[in-house]
Amino acid sequence: MMSVHVHGANCKRCCLSRRCFLGTTAAAAVGLTLFRSPHAYGGSELGNYIDLNSFRPKPQVRIKGAVFRETPPYWLGWPGKSWDVEGYRKQFAEDFAARAKVVGVDLDQQESPVETDEALEKFINELKASPPDAVIVTLQHMSNWKRAEKITELGIPTIIFAPIGTAFTGHVLKISRKPGVHVISSLEMDGVEQAFRMVRAKRQFENTNLLVLRGTERKEENLEGLGATVKTAPRDLMHELFNEMPENDEVHAVAEGMFQGAEKVVEPSEQDGLNAARTFTAAKQLLAREECNALTTDCLGMVTNRLVPTPPCMAASIFQDAGITYGCEADVDGALSLMLPSYLFDRPGFMNDPVPETVKNNLIVAHCVSGTKLNGFSEESEPYILRSHSESDLGVSLQVLWEPGHPVTLVRFKGPKEVIVDTGTVVENINTPPAGGCRTNFEVAMDRVEDVRDVLGFHQVVFYGDRRRDVEAFCQMWNMKVTNSPRFAGEIEKEVKES
Repeated sequence: MMSVHVHGANCKRCCLSRRCFLGTTAAAAVGLTLFRSPHAYGGSELGNYIDLNSFRPKPQVRIKGAVFRETPPYWLGWPGKSWDVEGYRKQFAEDFAARAKVVGVDLDQQESPVETDEALEKFINELKASPPDAVIVTLQHMSNWKRAEKITELGIPTIIFAPIGTAFTGHVLKISRKPGVHVISSLEMDGVEQAFRMVRAKRQFENTNLLVLRGTERKEENLEGLGATVKTAPRDLMHELFNEMPENDEVHAVAEGMFQGAEKVVEPSEQDGLNAARTFTAAKQLLAREECNALTTDCLGMVTNRLVPTPPCMAASIFQDAGITYGCEADVDGALSLMLPSYLFDRPGFMNDPVPETVKNNLIVAHCVSGTKLNGFSEESEPYILRSHSESDLGVSLQVLWEPGHPVTLVRFKGPKEVIVDTGTVVENINTPPAGGCRTNFEVAMDRVEDVRDVLGFHQVVFYGDRRRDVEAFCQMWNMKVTNSPRFAGEIEKEVKES
């Protein structure tokens, strides 16, 4: 006879399914009228509303497009006489324009196709005179690959769209692996849209001012290659500003919204919710003052020294869902890694501490900050439970329930010019306790990794979707090194012995 598991306060099961969690949601419908008091305290401009979305970089991105082909009509050779050359030129142009609008880039498509060497030279001179952020070349005949190669020699990021029928493997073998080049041999317009995102994402990095709160000094650094600016400022700015923040209508609305949206509330009190909401408004005020649009803070240091009554976990989760990076522990590479899925895929990532599960040979990823809009900023939130920050048992943290069976990608910057990329599949969510560690806590079955102990990196960022090839394409376009965790255990064992 099958037993029915009823989850409750004394539950001893470590790994909880979403069904188990969602079966407890009656307790979450607690009618949180707790946060409706409209009173406010504190100083004037600190209560002014700041739109969180205003911090997301929105650079102008210019992409120039042209069609390379022979003069029709065609006779023999691919794509063939039956292929409607002009009809497909117009169709692709319309499709490109629609995808550019979705991504938010300015696409200028040259109306007249490049059919001669003279036309090619004219197009090249125009690119040199006013270099765009990228160029997209559409091939309509197999004989035009040499012309396309001349564009790749200009030093302008180049996307080559070769619809099926215009490329053999030999055509793309070398050019498709060239830094600064992305070749799409396909009819799928999603590939074109993602290529536009690659260009936009790099411009977003270049327009990012990352505020790092740690220590007592100020300094500023531009990250060569990636282009982001890192501004370091004293850690005390955050807790001093938090102490001044009014408990105003926005604070009450934020707290109420987060509590009402939860499947369940476990540890946090009403005051915990209000304090957590004040960390949210304080972070927005600080970004505005410092003229930055992303941040990472020495949050554990502030909690360790009891400078704040709550860690900023809930605030950081809200930021992530809006596409604004709020990283933990003043980890610059971790914050950059959070930006990667945000800018490249329009979805939040989850910076985590990696734990090997050696019996199942899976990776456990855990931290107290996770966004909920894991399928995309415009999509529905995944279920979450409101918990305390596990290491201090203070404040409000989200235990976000990641969907079992969902493929995921793991990324980690190692400086601005190298990215670790791996993939896996969510197995199950893990409850704390009986497990120790952070609140959002789930198990991942890794791909192409024989032994989970060999997974590279710390504070890797996990996000929905198997996007390894897209991340690698981004790195190739912008000349970044890609590293993957060792596929076979012997590779790492040799390194351990030699060290």
